[in-house]
Amino acid sequence: MQSLSSMCKKLGRSSRLFVELAPSISFSTSCYFCSQKKKNNSYQEVNQNRYSNLIHSIVSTRISSQTPESLLQEDELLYGPVSKCKTQEQGSGPKVAQNTILLLNPEKRNGSNTITDSIPLKIPLQKNKIPSVTRILQQTMTEKQILILERWKHRMILELGEDGFAKYTSDIFLQGKHFHEVLEAMLSSPEQLKELDEKTISSGYVASVQHVLKDISGVRALESAVHHETLKYLGLMDCVAEYRGKLCVIDWKTSEKPKPFIRNTFDNPLQVVAYVGAINHDANYNFEVQCGLIVVAYKDGSPAHTHFMDSDLCSQYWSKWLLRLEKYTEKEKNQTTENPK
Repeated sequence: MQSLSSMCKKLGRSSRLFVELAPSISFSTSCYFCSQKKKNNSYQEVNQNRYSNLIHSIVSTRISSQTPESLLQEDELLYGPVSKCKTQEQGSGPKVAQNTILLLNPEKRNGSNTITDSIPLKIPLQKNKIPSVTRILQQTMTEKQILILERWKHRMILELGEDGFAKYTSDIFLQGKHFHEVLEAMLSSPEQLKELDEKTISSGYVASVQHVLKDISGVRALESAVHHETLKYLGLMDCVAEYRGKLCVIDWKTSEKPKPFIRNTFDNPLQVVAYVGAINHDANYNFEVQCGLIVVAYKDGSPAHTHFMDSDLCSQYWSKWLLRLEKYTEKEKNQTTENPK
């Protein structure tokens, strides 16, 4: 057996041989490949200008983020130019009512605005084809409002059952009716108050508004009908009186849940301004109203929340009311066209 040292010596000699022969082998190999026929390279067929532009765009995108202008150019390249009608729709502001009827009436403002009769007006409501404020608001609710109402109804039916829910809604209606009767009697004549049931007078709703009644004076109308002669709608107001020296349309509301903010009253502000506008354009009323008041009374007798609406706030809600009125008119027109008599 050969020793380890002798094997290493032989390996060293063979390594030197490989190093010495390497140049000749490399030369012969290179000559061999040079003698071969060149194969076509697929990269050589690529459009070099377009390829360089592609590389430049990739590298530049990594360095700097895209701008809205570059995104718009890419969208136009891929999908075509943006439609002009869509651009106008996206850039349009809030919808404006086509009606230009004012909330106030300058003619009444310049006329008599003092109390001529100590007895409040109480004009009966004449039912005809003219839509009521309540109907207009109900028929023009948003999808969100309808969904909220349907969810509430579904939840109450699950809790109370069909018959229980029917009784609940009936009781709510009767409580509201009795509450309005008490307020009408308290604001008109004590004699009518004596005719009411003691249980009704001492209800939590009545106790809830006691601090509000102290600020009310100069009652002009109670449970009185109003008709906007130009816009063609009518309604039944709860009260027109002075609240802390400001003549207001007053709307009494009942609730089992607190409503400390005016946004909690949903469409009630629209109802109030609809009555304000109607009074100012109804010949039965010789005075002008510029303000509104929403009073939310509570069943447990806790102090009612008052939401005063000055002339500026009423003007804002008046614009919204005009939009709802136009929506109702358009809806009725479409139904008439689809179902002619």
